Amino acid sequence: MDTPDWYTRALESEETQGHVEVDGIEIHFSVWGAPGRPGLMLIHGSNAHRYWWQWVAPFLAKTYRVAAIDLSGHGDSGWRAAYSGERFAEEVMAVCREAGLGERPVIVAHSFGGFVGLETAYRYGEQLGGIVFADFTVAPRSQYVEWGKQRQQRGGPARPTRVYEEKQAALARYRLVPEQPNRFPEVLAFLAEKSLRAVEGGWTWKFDPGLFDDLEMGIDQSDKFESLQCPSALILGEHSTDEGAFFAEHMLSVAKTPLPCITLHETYHHFMLEEPIATVAAIEGLIAPWTR
Repeated sequence: MDTPDWYTRALESEETQGHVEVDGIEIHFSVWGAPGRPGLMLIHGSNAHRYWWQWVAPFLAKTYRVAAIDLSGHGDSGWRAAYSGERFAEEVMAVCREAGLGERPVIVAHSFGGFVGLETAYRYGEQLGGIVFADFTVAPRSQYVEWGKQRQQRGGPARPTRVYEEKQAALARYRLVPEQPNRFPEVLAFLAEKSLRAVEGGWTWKFDPGLFDDLEMGIDQSDKFESLQCPSALILGEHSTDEGAFFAEHMLSVAKTPLPCITLHETYHHFMLEEPIATVAAIEGLIAPWTR
């Protein structure tokens, strides 16, 4: 397929990079859009980085002041000895301030980033304009009990990421998780480049493989969701195979106020990479009432 127009336009957009220290760790981010516009924070999923939003942020920046974060243990940010939802939430709020997102910014959080977004909204909801969960859903408590048992059974620390002597060999191994049809090879190639770091002996991935070693995801996510002090909404990929996105019905049943939900048809888990303009439209439609 020909390289789409949105791909080129997004890469040519004006992006500012920055970092802020949170509990001794540098947290990196990118910003698009003029100061003074309503603030919008984009959070990536696990083993990902801020450039997952490369083809969404520049178009949102026509209306919003947009920041995309590298959570600790991801992208260009530092690694921690142990990770927690509370610390991730602190990182998000610190970037909101450092990036100049103003009062009551809105969060859009994809996949594992939805867990981070939920923690942020639970702890700082009165300071936020709202949160959009992107292919992340809150499961019933019983599901998280089972998830915890599975984690305990696996046990043991995560293995270090593989080191490739040749960069091209590493790039050739790059895959999305979960995998999905690759409509735009240039998008995957760009993400792969942004996912690698040089180390002794060659190249390896930027993400911390020990992220989940001590991270407590909790069985109280449903309670936290029900107690949110800010509006929330949901975007789903129609053909998503990510098991964390299978509980929309539960969210709809326990939400204290109507939960707007948009399904992007003919898309998968990483829908911002295959249909970025539809993703932009969905986000703008959901958050416009919150940011007027």
